[in-house]
Amino acid sequence: MVFSHLVKTAAHGVARNKSRSFLTILGIVIGITSIMMVMSLGEGAQNLILGQIQSLGSKTIAILPGREPTGPASAAQMMSDSLKLKDVNLLKNKSNLPFAKAVEPIIVGGGTASLGNETYQVGIFGSSQFIQGIWDMTLDEGRFIDDYDVSNNLFSVVIGSRVKEELFGNENAIGQKIKLKGISFKVIGVLSKEGQGIINFDEAAVVPWTTAQQYVFGIKHFHRVIVEVNDESHINATVKDIEETLRNSHNISGDDKDDFYTVTQEGAKEQVETILNIFTLFLAAIAAISLVVGGVGIMNIMLVSVTERTREIGLRKALGATGEDIMTQFLLEAVMLTALGGIIGIILGTGLSFVASFILSNYAGLEWAFSFPVTAALMGIGVSAAVGLVFGLYPARQASLKSPIEALRYE
Repeated sequence: MVFSHLVKTAAHGVARNKSRSFLTILGIVIGITSIMMVMSLGEGAQNLILGQIQSLGSKTIAILPGREPTGPASAAQMMSDSLKLKDVNLLKNKSNLPFAKAVEPIIVGGGTASLGNETYQVGIFGSSQFIQGIWDMTLDEGRFIDDYDVSNNLFSVVIGSRVKEELFGNENAIGQKIKLKGISFKVIGVLSKEGQGIINFDEAAVVPWTTAQQYVFGIKHFHRVIVEVNDESHINATVKDIEETLRNSHNISGDDKDDFYTVTQEGAKEQVETILNIFTLFLAAIAAISLVVGGVGIMNIMLVSVTERTREIGLRKALGATGEDIMTQFLLEAVMLTALGGIIGIILGTGLSFVASFILSNYAGLEWAFSFPVTAALMGIGVSAAVGLVFGLYPARQASLKSPIEALRYE
């Protein structure tokens, strides 16, 4: 029998019971839709985070305390107090880091900002004016922390736009005093609204690192040290200089005993890409389970269809159709059903992903761009057709084995 005729016959069989066909492919539609949304939003999240990392500049090196984590079991090694003031002073020495343009410590923590009866949970950053350039912060009003604030341990604070809104509303905040963790600070600046990112400075309070270390958190170490080099070409050389300087400072004989580790922007980018890709694929694999469920549903419906169309099968065989023709027809029906489900799933998943991206970018304050995952779309069509082929094989074979005489006698 001509293959084109088999295709037309299969299409007619699918179209004959529209409601049942739709319910049959519902599992496939849900599975492909889920995969499309996971892959699309995963790409959007990756682009957002990588954009944030790249915004820090390619000339910066972060030094973190503790051993570099290699997995969940080693995460506790990150909780270390190994970076001290003497280390920062050594790193600032030009003879140790000849290519360093700036070396500044950062202290990070959380606490409550309060004004009268109003309170708001904020992220507290102890740093200097250096942090403003690194994260490209702009001010709506007032000024930023300067070297005078740092060297004199002043109780000055620059607050994020959301903090100002929650505590002061439409009133002027400059010159007013708020409390951070119960300690009084004078507001000297208000940051421009930036929206959410890796670090949400809209909900932050920036104070001199000397004040944060001694009075706010009562610690003698730093949570990280940022080194800015004078040229990208000196990144690797500066990393080696940092390692040599800190190993000498901490009396460490080998790199296997390091109580610190460095992160460059390129390294951070690669780590984030790896983590997000694994996470996205993991979620997509979970979503793909529904494809198997949908495949089982298609097999069941196709078996019912074979039984219902027994007389049709007998009649076609009596008119000259071979077992191979019958098998091909029912296989084509199964593949058509799942491929149709894949196409609907791709369209639906793309639409929902676009809506989600629109909401995130326009109402959640995120710089979230819609991303159409071509790989996921191609995979969706291919996998859905393969599911139809695999799960349609048994019903198709059952149809091909029916005897034409018994089939014509079937009531």
